[in-house]
Amino acid sequence: MISFTTRSLSALAAAALLTTMLVVPATAAGPVSVQVNGTTLSLNPPPTERAGRVFVPLRGIFENLGASVVYAGGVINATGRGHNISLRIGSQQATVDGQPQTIDVAPFIIGASTYVPLRFVSQALGANVNYDGANNIVAISASGVNAPPNQTITPAPNANGQNGAITLVNLVPARGASVSTRRPTIEATFAGGTADPNSVRVSLDGLDVTAESTRSPRFFSYATRSPLQAGEHAVQVRGTDTSGNPFSRSWRFSSGTSTASVGQITNVRPADGATVGSTFTVSGRTTPGARVTIQIGAASSGQTTIGGLIGAILGGSGNQGNTASYVVTANANGGFAQQVSIQAPSGTQLAIAINATDTQTGATAVPVQERVSIQ
Repeated sequence: MISFTTRSLSALAAAALLTTMLVVPATAAGPVSVQVNGTTLSLNPPPTERAGRVFVPLRGIFENLGASVVYAGGVINATGRGHNISLRIGSQQATVDGQPQTIDVAPFIIGASTYVPLRFVSQALGANVNYDGANNIVAISASGVNAPPNQTITPAPNANGQNGAITLVNLVPARGASVSTRRPTIEATFAGGTADPNSVRVSLDGLDVTAESTRSPRFFSYATRSPLQAGEHAVQVRGTDTSGNPFSRSWRFSSGTSTASVGQITNVRPADGATVGSTFTVSGRTTPGARVTIQIGAASSGQTTIGGLIGAILGGSGNQGNTASYVVTANANGGFAQQVSIQAPSGTQLAIAINATDTQTGATAVPVQERVSIQ
């Protein structure tokens, strides 16, 4: 469920490999610090030791090394630098480039953080790892590491010599902002072009959250399902526009100590499974004054159930212009309503994704996802 960018994968690889292969005396005094190409990383939570090995959290380390990782069902799959690595929480069995490997200590979870063996992954991905026992420093050398995630990355020219022009505007939380909640809504509007929603990939702290995000040609939104660590977080959004030009944009924000969320989104109309005309009204109720985002479009063919978040929202009849994104404010009673017009053929299934955010704290409600059909 967690997937990293190429840069994130390098980070993951370096981090995980270092832990497994790096032996650190259990009696070493003071905390262990991790350096990548000479730069000391600020990891929150910090590295930890277990059975004489250094482990690092998935978040924080991977983007700094440039890795692409998918995390689901307790399995961590990392791909990059010409290698493929698979680890499982609680298991000492791993796979590197299709070959079985045994690690000394299995990956594990502490609280909301997943820890991986730094040395094993780093070496499996071709990074060099050294441990300075006198100063408790783990030094990783990795070629091809991308720019830090707080910088905007200029995509490489495509075959036509053009750069993707898509940028991000209306960032939530805003760039550099600090929100009190640890369960924020993360969203932005695409500007300067039209995104291909099937190509959009969203990462939070180096973890791929694309499968839990809603993406349309004009907008993306991700509602955190569990509290984040208090501190700074990095968001990266990559993909291509409708002409195939790549883009990669990122920003940072900080979250506080509150785990509060917005009240539920209820009384949503039209109901899930309803039949509607080409013009209809989406309405419901949530926390008074909340910022409500509504995305509508032809449902992605790959999504067959409503049990999870709807992924890419396409345009009716393949026309990405027939999608709609709205932002409205719930009234004093928590009510909201928005008229929608979608010109798609009869029988088209529409995906409706609704998020609500408390503008004071940045807290998010549990998103609502529905499907309706055009009559």
